[in-house]
Amino acid sequence: MRMVAEQALRPSEARALRVNDVMLLERELGKLTAHHNGMVREIPLQPQTALFLREWISESGLHDADLLFPGTRGGPVSASVCQQMWQQAQEAVLPRDALYSWRVGEPISVLRDSCLVKWLRRGISAVTVAEWAGVTSSWLALRYPHCFRTEKVEIDWDHLAEAMALPDVLKS
Repeated sequence: MRMVAEQALRPSEARALRVNDVMLLERELGKLTAHHNGMVREIPLQPQTALFLREWISESGLHDADLLFPGTRGGPVSASVCQQMWQQAQEAVLPRDALYSWRVGEPISVLRDSCLVKWLRRGISAVTVAEWAGVTSSWLALRYPHCFRTEKVEIDWDHLAEAMALPDVLKS
């Protein structure tokens, strides 16, 4: 769940991560290679995530080809087990009052959505966020329109006409 929340991975990508998909650099830097539908992308690791992964790999005695987060039998964690863990986490953390009751039952992908919104609101370019998330910039704009400028912009029509004008040589 942490990888989905902090690195905007799809839940299926997080379940399939292997140790060799993680590159831990000096200090608290690193990058993660995510695989989805035959596409590969690299995502910079948040410093706290790099530190967590360094400790996790060391303490778990994992090797390069091992799954980063194996299930109880060594294979990938199933989608249903992942969903159960997410449900338990929601029930443990979210208060049971009317204000938050609507949140229980949301899919784990809401963590990915939250991360993408956080990146966009921090001013990371939509092109970069799209690259890290494995989507297009237009998909981001359609999915999260509230993260983009919505106020009216005054158009400088004279400047626009000047910029769009053909050179004098082509006018004749």
